[in-house]
Amino acid sequence: MVEARAFWVAAPGQGEVRSEEILPPAAGEVLVETRASGISRGSETLVFRGEVPPSQHELMRAPIQSGTLALPVKYGYSAVGIVTGGAPEWHGRRVFCLHPHQDRFVVPADAVLPVPEAVPDARAVLAANLETALNGLWDAAPRLGDRAAVIGAGVVGALAAALLARLPGSAVQLIDIDPGKAAVARALGVEFAPPEAARGELDLVIHASGAPAGLARALELAGFEATVVELSWYGARTVALPLGEAFHSRRLRLISSQVGAVAPARRARWSRRRRLALALELLADPAFDALLAPPEPFDRLPALMAELAARPSNVMCQVITYQ
Repeated sequence: MVEARAFWVAAPGQGEVRSEEILPPAAGEVLVETRASGISRGSETLVFRGEVPPSQHELMRAPIQSGTLALPVKYGYSAVGIVTGGAPEWHGRRVFCLHPHQDRFVVPADAVLPVPEAVPDARAVLAANLETALNGLWDAAPRLGDRAAVIGAGVVGALAAALLARLPGSAVQLIDIDPGKAAVARALGVEFAPPEAARGELDLVIHASGAPAGLARALELAGFEATVVELSWYGARTVALPLGEAFHSRRLRLISSQVGAVAPARRARWSRRRRLALALELLADPAFDALLAPPEPFDRLPALMAELAARPSNVMCQVITYQ
């Protein structure tokens, strides 16, 4: 047996590091020594506060999860490490895995993907969030020259804006109520605007703020027959929308996007694994380092999650490091 230490949400608002024994890797499995993991603040703080509605417990399961979202649960999906045992063709390789926060773990070899040499450990933990943004853009189907906006400069929103800005001829605004996010927008090469100063008559609006007011503003900014893509997830909250007003006369298209399934336009040819591999390749751009908070040690994770879940914070992606 191999001893491991993992972060668990024991009860709403209460986390702890637990020791556990794991079996050595069997045929077709690998043992990974974790070097870094990342906190996906949107979903992980909802889980930490116990705010995932029962109807969504199965749909919100992490790819490799222990326990249930009724709590306690071992949750998370952004780990980077080195393969130290198991399938010999993977020995010594640096890999990404959709695994909870844990200092070592055993998974099937097909659950890990190689991290490109140009992508450092800390930046690689953004892969799960970038995969979400990538899938959202596939759902949005942007076109050359689009006037577009992303509302909500959290990690997923900022990544979506950065990808949109790479489309030739596009004009992209990243919109947020926090003026401090302007520096992030500049680092990613996109324009920043507060909600009240954002330009309208847009071809495409992506909403990722997690606030109902942000989605209402997205509908206001959308032009005639434009598309609004909802990337936020509200947990157990009910959201009211102004679907009277000009929603019908402007023939707006409001669609949801969620990373659990590959976008329909790509599903026939793309697997989740291929999509995640592309996200890792895109992280070769050092501009994405603007989204990373200074690393914190794994042992501080219980207190750190309580801090992140209890109040607003400027932290975007919190990196966790392992000894």
